[in-house]
Amino acid sequence: MGIIWTIILGFIIGVVAKFLMPGRNEPQGFILTTILGIVGMFVGTWLGQLVGWYGPNDGARFIGGVVGAIVVLFIYGLIAGRSASRPMV
Repeated sequence: MGIIWTIILGFIIGVVAKFLMPGRNEPQGFILTTILGIVGMFVGTWLGQLVGWYGPNDGARFIGGVVGAIVVLFIYGLIAGRSASRPMV
C-alpha cells in the first residue's frame, strides 16, 4: 500500500507543481508528472533536512514535496531550454 500511496501523492504533487510553474518545456503525461512529484518529494526531503525542517527519519510533507518538484521543474526547464535552443549541426 505504501507504493500506491507514493504514486498517488507523487502525481498530485506533480500536478500542483506544474500548475504553479507552467512552461513550454515541462514534462507531459501521467507517468512523467508522477515521476516529477516523486523526485520532488525526495528533493523536498533533502532540502528540508538541510534547512532543518525535517529530522533524519522524516519525509517531506505535501508543501515540501511541491517545493522540491518546483526546484526539479526549474532545473528541467533550464536543461531542456538550453538543448532546444541549440542548432542542429
